[in-house]
Amino acid sequence: MSDQDFLHIPLARLGKSAYRLGLSGTYRPGKKAIHQGLDAGVNFFFCYGFDTQTVGVLRDLAPSTRANCIIATGAYNLLWGHPNLRRTLEKRLRQLRTDALDIFLFLGVMGKESYLDRALEEMRRFRDEGKARAIGVSTHDRKLGGALAARGAVDALMMRYNAAHRAAEQDIFPQLAAHHPLVINHTATRWTYLLRRPRGWPREGRVPTAGECYRFVLSNPHVGVCLTAPRNEKQCQENLAAVRAGPLGEEDMQFMREFGDAVHAQKKWFM
Repeated sequence: MSDQDFLHIPLARLGKSAYRLGLSGTYRPGKKAIHQGLDAGVNFFFCYGFDTQTVGVLRDLAPSTRANCIIATGAYNLLWGHPNLRRTLEKRLRQLRTDALDIFLFLGVMGKESYLDRALEEMRRFRDEGKARAIGVSTHDRKLGGALAARGAVDALMMRYNAAHRAAEQDIFPQLAAHHPLVINHTATRWTYLLRRPRGWPREGRVPTAGECYRFVLSNPHVGVCLTAPRNEKQCQENLAAVRAGPLGEEDMQFMREFGDAVHAQKKWFM
C-alpha cells in the first residue's frame, strides 16, 4: 500500500476522492482545529445537527473548497419508534445551506428494528430525488452490517473496528466484495481504552498512541475512512501528523493486536 493509497480513496458514487482520516466535531475541538484539518487535506466530515462548530466552518467555506468536501450526517434511531427521516434530512439541508448531502445515514441501528427495510426504502427515495448522493446505516450489529453490505442495500456502512474489536474482519469485510460500500470507521481508540495500560500489562510495556490506533485501522484496506474526534488543536495536529507516516509495519500491527486483546479481555460492559 503506497502512501498515496493510504491517505486517499476514490469514491466513484460521489465523484470525489476522500482523505482517509475523517474529522468529527463531537468533542468540540474548536473551529481552528477544523481548519487545521482542512489545511492538511481533510475533506471528509461527519457532523451532527448540534455540532455547530463543524456546521459553521463548512457553511463559511468558499464554494470551490466546499465542493471538494464530503459531508456525512444522518438521523438517529429512536428507542420508541421510527424516526422521521425526511424531517431530519430537510433540517440538515437547511443547517448546511445546501441542496444535497453527500452521505445520509440511519444512525444507531440495533438490528432488530421491524421498520429497517421501510427506512432504507425511504432513504433510497432521498437518493433518487438527488437530496442524498449516498445512503447507509451505522450499526454495532456486525452480522446485520455484513448482510446489508452483501446484498447491496447501502452505499455506506458506519461501523466499529479497532485493535480490541476485530471481528469485522470475519463478519463484515468479506461481504464487501460484491457491491463495495464505503466503510466509515469510528472508535479507533475504543473510547481511549487503547491508550491506557490494561490490567496485567507489564508496567514497563509499551502503550499505543492515538496515532497508532488510527494507523492500525487505516492499514486495513477494507476501511475507507476512519473518523477522528479530537478534543483540541493539539490532538488534531498529532493525529494528522501520525497518519502521514503511512501504514503500520507487521511488527507494530502484531503489537497492536496483542495490546487490543489485553484491552478486550477487560470486558467493559458498554462495548
